[in-house]
Amino acid sequence: MSLRAEVVRLGLRWLIKRHARPDVAISAIRRRANAAKYLVPNPPRGTSAVRIEASGVPAIRVATRDALRDRHIFYLHGGGYVYGSPSHYRDFLWRIAAQTSANVLCIDYRLAPEHPFPAALDDAVQAYRWLMGSGVDPSRTAMMGDSAGGGLVFATMLKLRDAGLPLPAAAVAFSPWTDLAMTGESVRLNAGADPMLDTEQGLVLARCYLGGTDPRNPYASPLYGDLRGLPPSLIQVGSDEILRDDAVRMAERLRAAGCTAEIEIWPRMPHVWHLFARVVPEARQAMERAGAFLRARL
Repeated sequence: MSLRAEVVRLGLRWLIKRHARPDVAISAIRRRANAAKYLVPNPPRGTSAVRIEASGVPAIRVATRDALRDRHIFYLHGGGYVYGSPSHYRDFLWRIAAQTSANVLCIDYRLAPEHPFPAALDDAVQAYRWLMGSGVDPSRTAMMGDSAGGGLVFATMLKLRDAGLPLPAAAVAFSPWTDLAMTGESVRLNAGADPMLDTEQGLVLARCYLGGTDPRNPYASPLYGDLRGLPPSLIQVGSDEILRDDAVRMAERLRAAGCTAEIEIWPRMPHVWHLFARVVPEARQAMERAGAFLRARL
């Protein structure tokens, strides 16, 4: 593990983990997140970033100069379903675009608790249908997401499949939250080791999003769904994350359903370490791996 990754771990524990308590109001979480987004660097010159409406769902489309017109990534951001936006990903989306030579569409789905389940799922399905309706070839499209957005990737694909709609050619999920019941052993075993996430706060965020829905509803927690027919998937997770077993069990369930699924457990990497690609070499390496996985399937 690199020294830079160790420094990031320490920073996350000081700046985020110590504030991650179950009694912290959602408004306070959002204030901290919104303050942080102004520190996110802008993408390099030559990057196109255009705000659009995807059938009523706000979104941003990002592309580099090398983007192929017919290659697309549909991205779902993280934030525990209660915060986050494409603006937080300014220094990230262009890196995905560069790694995949694709046009990246990141939607600004509605957030809980004001908009509980299935609002985020409905927005994702609606925006994806809009993308397909614009003439995009699903065989040249991939779905990606991180954390809550990673779980939403699989939930969205389940919803699309059940509605008889075309699925993307592949999926990539970074540190996905696939079990809102939080039954994985790592939730308990890694409670102290995880430098960023707090188990009790996670349960609070899950309740905010679920709004009384059964946490084992497969459209909220895709770990409990019938996963047959989903496309090839790559899942990456850090070894110390409380969500490690959400990723591991999801890969196991996909394989048991006859799907192609690759799981990578990166030693001591924090939750969605990919977002620190500007400073952490392991983040760039993980994104290169994800890019290679997608290029081979698009």
